[in-house]
Amino acid sequence: MIILSHYQAQSLLDALEKGESEIAVSFDLNLTRETVTLDSAGVRLPAGRLLDWIEVREIARAENACFEVIESGIVEIRTFSEVTNWVRSLYPTEKAPSMLVSGMVMHRIEGIDPHQDTLNKIKAASPVVGRVLDTATGLGYTAIEAAKTAEHVDTVEIDPASLEIARNNPWSQDLFDNPKITQHIDHVWDVVEEMDADTFSLVIHDPPTFKFAGELYSGEFYQELYRVLRRKGRLFHYIGDPESKTVQRVQRGVMKRLQEAGFGRVVRKPHAFGVVAYK
Repeated sequence: MIILSHYQAQSLLDALEKGESEIAVSFDLNLTRETVTLDSAGVRLPAGRLLDWIEVREIARAENACFEVIESGIVEIRTFSEVTNWVRSLYPTEKAPSMLVSGMVMHRIEGIDPHQDTLNKIKAASPVVGRVLDTATGLGYTAIEAAKTAEHVDTVEIDPASLEIARNNPWSQDLFDNPKITQHIDHVWDVVEEMDADTFSLVIHDPPTFKFAGELYSGEFYQELYRVLRRKGRLFHYIGDPESKTVQRVQRGVMKRLQEAGFGRVVRKPHAFGVVAYK
């Protein structure tokens, strides 16, 4: 699988302009780098395919897209969801990609990349041990990082289209390959209702914004998360930029409803854009 964005395409064009015949470039969105040769026709890829300069320039012009290079051409990693009626696509950054969902970027990207954003959430939720519930799979970054130290991770995704994008993201492959990760495809409320009480040591709750998924910010749902947590378990709840007045209002409501749901202590974690609630 060869995946390119405008970052890699532009580096190839810059090398061409400088008259270079070789360049080290990433074909998996900044995970690894390989040296390839350049000539007047295009780029000689590791598998032998010629990526011509017309294709390279097309990728370079598309600043909000990632492309898979196949034998017959280049294909944007993009899909339409019949479940949510949202268009989803892989969105490039200088490091790990994010997902563009109906025009909205799924991760923090201003002054941070999605991988570091995930590490901040994991650090705020630490220690990540025992059995962990990840309530919103997305590209799988949270589940993948949690599985590095947890006994097992259950991750829930309502939209199969999200997993279709993840399958074409080099950074998401452990989501499908790691036996410590179990995927559930359904509405997270329905999944949690079917789970036994006192199951998880940690819940990482990173829902869509309140506007798109208000039910996942409700007291009733928090009661379900409280129920499936073990004694002394913790819930990390991502909310958003604490400098935003809108987010501040949402955060106050979240903290109040978490306490009403039974959590004894709720602590702000501004660096991770969320709060941690303790059972």
